[in-house]
Amino acid sequence: MSAPSSLSDRVIAEASDLYARGRAASFDQRPAVAVRLFRRALNRVSRGEAPASLEIQVRVLISLGAADAEVTSTEAGLARLAAAETARQRLPAGETRAELGLIVNLQRAVVVMRAGRFAEALVLYDTVMPQLEVGDQLLFLRTLNNRALVHMALNQPAAAQADLVRALELSLALGQPRLEGKIRQNLGDHAQLLGDVPQALFHYEEAARIFVDFFEEESPGSLAVVRLDQARALLTAGLGEEAARHLDEALPQLRANGSGQHIAEAEVARAAAALLEGDFALARKFASDARRRFLRRGNTTWAEIAGLARFRADAHKILSTRDARSTPRLPAELVALAERLSALGVRDEAAVARLLAVRLLLRREEFDEAAKVLAGVPKPRETAPIDHRMLFRLCRAELAVATGRPRSALAQARAGLRELGMIRDRMGGLDLVCGTAVHGEELGRLAMQLVLRRARNNAAGARRMFAWLERTRAQVYRYEPLPVIEDPVLSKHITAMRHLQRTIQRARAEGEPVKALEQRYSALQHEASRLGWYTSPWGRPRPVATPDEVVEQLGDRVLVSLVPYNGQLYSVVVDRGWFRLLKLGPYQDIVETAKQLHADLDALAPDHLPPMLAETVAASAVRRADKLDALISASLVKTLDDRELVIVPIGQLYAMPWGALPSLRGHAVSIAPSATAWITAKRATDADAVLLAGGPGVPGAVGEVSKLRSVYPDARLVDGSGATSSAVLAALDGTRLAHLVAHGAHEPANALFSRLELVDGPLFAHETSRLANPPERVVLAACELAMSHIRPGEEALGFAGTLLASGSRTVIGAVARVGDRAAADTMADLHRRLADGAPPALALAEAIAVDPLRRPFVCLGAG
Repeated sequence: MSAPSSLSDRVIAEASDLYARGRAASFDQRPAVAVRLFRRALNRVSRGEAPASLEIQVRVLISLGAADAEVTSTEAGLARLAAAETARQRLPAGETRAELGLIVNLQRAVVVMRAGRFAEALVLYDTVMPQLEVGDQLLFLRTLNNRALVHMALNQPAAAQADLVRALELSLALGQPRLEGKIRQNLGDHAQLLGDVPQALFHYEEAARIFVDFFEEESPGSLAVVRLDQARALLTAGLGEEAARHLDEALPQLRANGSGQHIAEAEVARAAAALLEGDFALARKFASDARRRFLRRGNTTWAEIAGLARFRADAHKILSTRDARSTPRLPAELVALAERLSALGVRDEAAVARLLAVRLLLRREEFDEAAKVLAGVPKPRETAPIDHRMLFRLCRAELAVATGRPRSALAQARAGLRELGMIRDRMGGLDLVCGTAVHGEELGRLAMQLVLRRARNNAAGARRMFAWLERTRAQVYRYEPLPVIEDPVLSKHITAMRHLQRTIQRARAEGEPVKALEQRYSALQHEASRLGWYTSPWGRPRPVATPDEVVEQLGDRVLVSLVPYNGQLYSVVVDRGWFRLLKLGPYQDIVETAKQLHADLDALAPDHLPPMLAETVAASAVRRADKLDALISASLVKTLDDRELVIVPIGQLYAMPWGALPSLRGHAVSIAPSATAWITAKRATDADAVLLAGGPGVPGAVGEVSKLRSVYPDARLVDGSGATSSAVLAALDGTRLAHLVAHGAHEPANALFSRLELVDGPLFAHETSRLANPPERVVLAACELAMSHIRPGEEALGFAGTLLASGSRTVIGAVARVGDRAAADTMADLHRRLADGAPPALALAEAIAVDPLRRPFVCLGAG
């Protein structure tokens, strides 16, 4: 019995409904769901030969082709499209048959585009665009958007922008918010291609808002893909930890959606994030999983890119251990991979493969072969990722060192760091500015090692060393903040975080569970971070100070810039126009002893320690302070007399309680991130107002700030129930001196959310970066708020650091826990001396000297 040639209206209606639901799932990046729906629809109409049945059959096969290409393989998708074309040929001639012919070709373009066959996709798009432009405007809009992606993949940013701008205008005119979200997401990709990370993050967040606000729970797939794109932008900015969080959030949803292509792309990005964090095994695992997934899909281009990610993990593991002879075949394998990537038209990745081979060959001392491979690497294009460009400079510098050309190596380092500076200048928020340093870390370290070798017994060499230190360190704190971009969503998140933090504290005090509240707080913090990347921009960079400028500004002061080299800590000393290099002591020994001293001071902080315990801990702290004094400061203070010492620390030594070292007891010490930052901070303002603010839960806080009214009779007093975050933030704006006594907490995982506890919840460091006129001097009578999270490149971030970066001249705060009584006594001594006209660094030094182990305060900025 032959199959019926026509189907009932009910069956066609059922198939049409399944088809519409499948289309919605496809649009929301849930191809596995779409495949199931399309297959069910196809089963309904596969036997029909009437025009109505054939039409729905063709439409289902076209959409199934795109979805199958995502879930199964490119070839499976193309086979579905071939079947769609066969079915279309059985339709009677007319508009429907012609329209479906266009759509088959468009979907074929999408499938080959997703497979990395961009040139082929562009030919298909260009062929059908003239017909679409005068026909279906919605289809034309979608095609413009897709063609823009191809232009970006082919490194044609101008053509991509033209398509995207036209598509955005059309989406708004046609009232298509879903498509608007997709286009804004692609505008983010375009901005990222051009190196404008803040703009990329802005577009991604706009796309995410559209998907959430317009469609709420209907677009989890689209939102997960946005998070993937955001993670890629964060990797460009060197924020591996933040990118990993985005990807760990997106991957479960991508897996639930069944989008094999997006899952594998996210795994490649996750490998890159693990590589930035130094987890080579995890990077290799994600890259290997992605490669297998791409190979199953028949996506050769992406499989090779994933293979490069795997090789990068292997190469970096070898380079980090300096054992380049353990895998002798890896350089040749990388060169072979580069050839395959070049044949596929993936130029930037091909260059990276060759550059990794160069580095390994140099470690194996195969200099001629390394030079030969490097000669085959073209100069990076302007749109090449910054990490690729830094790798190119690093290889040229390392080859120059290996072949006895140190000046050439320094020229490469200088040029590379200048390129990195140009990228950094466009980065926007403090986190992005900080994170970018990771890409130039090795290049800067190589340059400093070269200069240090020549600086040991040579004043001119020490001067050059100082200039290089400034070039690599004078970054975050040399940017002029711009007016903030007011964002109601960010304000909403900050308010919610403040409320949650107070709720968590109350729940803890009452013994109630807080896990769910903490998870919600963490989620809000991530959202606020995302928004802060482009709503708190940083503007024109101030020039790096020259050695002559530093000498002039120092006057009679002495500046010491610390630098580790070959396991030793060195200091470059600038004293009355002279530059000299001093070798201090074993770096790791100094760092470990500093950590132990910090732990002792924390243990010694409580007001009512049992006498025997206090005596034991104090004795331990004294031993460690004496050891650090012998290793670091004793050799520095011989020529100081009573002159102020400015210290530019390194890494964990930012948290050093310098006043506890015997040689520095009572001595004026200022801590600055760089000499450039110190000079910038040294500039005084015309502010005159004084703010005294006291938060809740600190015994005697209200009394303390009230007592200071006798020192500052005209001061503005904000305490008791009036000490809210908004009141204190508003009062900080434009003050000469702000004294803040409240509990504080340093947040090492996200330093911009270190906080000062006030009546209605915390005041976050992030909020202080938004002040139009930050206070000239700030005294933080709170625990730990002078601490910093050290980012790659020795960039320090924290509550006090954010104030300095925002424009405050001096910040006094604690680098360890402080007892309430010790804090109050220190503040009373400090302000009495400040009111008498003593400079902040000297006033603090004299206040600390009374009890240096229980008063771990430091003076940051210009003292």
